[in-house]
Amino acid sequence: MFRVTISGAFAGLDEAGRAAVRAAGGAAFTEAGTFTFDDSVSAFTFRCQVPAGPDDGEAEATRGAFAALDAHGHPYRVLRTAVTDMRDIKIRRRGRPA
Repeated sequence: MFRVTISGAFAGLDEAGRAAVRAAGGAAFTEAGTFTFDDSVSAFTFRCQVPAGPDDGEAEATRGAFAALDAHGHPYRVLRTAVTDMRDIKIRRRGRPA
């Protein structure tokens, strides 16, 4: 599983687009993606969770996240992307008290 964060700015978003972005707002990582945005809904952060195959890397995850972003249908420009491969995250469990 990959978590991809895309930061960008909307280009020419109308009121219907702003309402749609607000409806898709949230801070969770989902496969459809969620938006956080500024007050004017011009700058955004898009969070997307992309399933990972055994041979998938950051390039495949990035393509999947952009496909999810494009599915929302809003014009945008990208400022930066960040990809985290959740398979590499190690969870340290605290020892149980004796």
